Amino acid sequence: MIALGIILLIVGFLTGISILWTLGIILVVIGAVFWILGSTGHAVAGRRHYW
Repeated sequence: MIALGIILLIVGFLTGISILWTLGIILVVIGAVFWILGSTGHAVAGRRHYW
């Protein structure tokens, strides 16, 4: 999810499409939250680790 967010950020920046930029930011933030929750031991979507 973080990788997809970064890809959308880059594509949105290069093409000037603001919706891709916004979706990229949202995906990076959600991916970071899931990563932090998974690394602290909280179950994320029924899984013990996000990765």
